[in-house]
Amino acid sequence: MNESVDVAVVGGGISGLATAWWLHKRGRTVVVLDRANEPGGTMKSIREGGWLVESGPNSALETTPLFQTLFDDCGIKGDVTYGNASSNKRFILRDGRLHELPMTPPAFLTSPLWSWSAKARLLLEPFVGRASAEESIAEFVRRRLGREFLDYAINPFVAGVYAGNPEQLSVRAAFPKLHALEAEYGSLILGQIRGARKRKLRSEKAKDRARMFSFRSGMQTLPTGLARALGESYRKNSEVVSIRRTGKGWIVDVGPGEVQLKARAVVTAAPTRETGRILAVMAPELPELLDRIPYPPVSEVFLGFRRGDVRHRLDGFGFLVPELERRNILGTLWSSTLFPQRAPDGHVALTTFVGGSRQPQLAGLADERLVEAVMNDLRPLLGISGAPVYAKIVRWDRAIPQYAIGHLDIVARIHEVESHQPGLFVSGNFIGGISVGDCVIQSERIADRVEVFLNNPPPSRD
Repeated sequence: MNESVDVAVVGGGISGLATAWWLHKRGRTVVVLDRANEPGGTMKSIREGGWLVESGPNSALETTPLFQTLFDDCGIKGDVTYGNASSNKRFILRDGRLHELPMTPPAFLTSPLWSWSAKARLLLEPFVGRASAEESIAEFVRRRLGREFLDYAINPFVAGVYAGNPEQLSVRAAFPKLHALEAEYGSLILGQIRGARKRKLRSEKAKDRARMFSFRSGMQTLPTGLARALGESYRKNSEVVSIRRTGKGWIVDVGPGEVQLKARAVVTAAPTRETGRILAVMAPELPELLDRIPYPPVSEVFLGFRRGDVRHRLDGFGFLVPELERRNILGTLWSSTLFPQRAPDGHVALTTFVGGSRQPQLAGLADERLVEAVMNDLRPLLGISGAPVYAKIVRWDRAIPQYAIGHLDIVARIHEVESHQPGLFVSGNFIGGISVGDCVIQSERIADRVEVFLNNPPPSRD
């Protein structure tokens, strides 16, 4: 079967679906080719007996007004649920105790999380000079804020966001806004104050001020809504075998010789290995290039308990574990506190993450040993007296792309490949940011680039 469209999008995760939707709204004929049997990529929500387990992102931050546009377009605005007010409280483990992360200057001054010498060190931050070379986030923070802030703020934060190691991640690639504050203002503190006006003009919110949201039935509601809005343009169980460029566009082979799709432009929004595989013939250097992006393994351990068996109030988002604390886990979300209907009445749900770049070997433990390792950490910290009444383990051998030192060089080479292949656009969370908000923002930018190309196509090679 042959079919012709303006744009073929490879990948049914949030990046591919959102890109397809923006193009569809512009009146372009578009097809989304998803190798899976349901939309969402890693964004899956599992409902079992009153428990709601997120196998991908547990929530998102409303950092861009594009979210509200998508909610309206997909008819899912009524399903949105925002984080419980208490979820603004976040905890860090230090010296075997959970300490609330201070969110105001007075709370910071009285917090036992950092010593007085570490707090006084902040007074020097506006006088620290700019970096002259690419740095890891660890090098950046040690230079600007000191070692203690690295150990008990940035180290656990990086583990919670990237499941990564701050000594390896590039501050310029992984935390571009942080790097930009230094580049533009010469100071994080001054930049945070003076940059607020610019963020307001861009209709963007800083991540520490953006509202956290999910949906009544879980995060998969968003990709499911996009797929439903796209209708027959979304094709599940459609594995792309290869992509070839012709004189007038592109040929996409789907399945074992079953479908040949002709497209004027192609957007790949698949994981790195799949992207490298399907583009290997036309860009032989791409698979090796994409393989340079590391993905550590992570295991998610979702445990349900009777409320009476957990002594801690669970009055917050959850807690993160600094590497210095030498625990089995990276951190735990108090899922049933964040959003309603995550646990049956009279019960609580905890989502814990194990492995990452810090301890990749622990992610591979057998189920029973994995639960035991998690319980050994949770039991004393949260005052758990009973055994879990429900357990679900989700494993990712390749969890989150790491924006390591040199990552921007890889991205530049990917864009170079695009420049030699007019009509090819490479997208995904390994390029423009790993958060749901980053992917949505990038999807609109990709759609804009595709629209410019379609309106100004290069001369035919025939």
